[in-house]
Amino acid sequence: MEDMTPQQAHAAWTAGEVTIVDVREQAEHDAQRIPGVPLLPMSELMERMDELPDGPLAIICRSGRRSAQVADYLNATGEREAANLEGGIIGWAAAGLPYDGEPPR
Repeated sequence: MEDMTPQQAHAAWTAGEVTIVDVREQAEHDAQRIPGVPLLPMSELMERMDELPDGPLAIICRSGRRSAQVADYLNATGEREAANLEGGIIGWAAAGLPYDGEPPR
């Protein structure tokens, strides 16, 4: 699956075509979050793989670095079809898409 811009991910998510999964840590998620997006921290991913939703995923982090690693891993191992959400929550907020919390930095 190819990387997705925030706008592409939002459109696919609202259409029910992908599930967005946040791989940031709890404190980052507490500071800002996309309502309805599950948190599965990258640091806990290996122990919690069974919690990944079925179907295609768009993986988000703060800036797109961690999410790219997770998406690459999931695609390489065949665990899930996954796209990196380019720019992370920073890009999401910059695109004017909805989130709760303080502005990401």
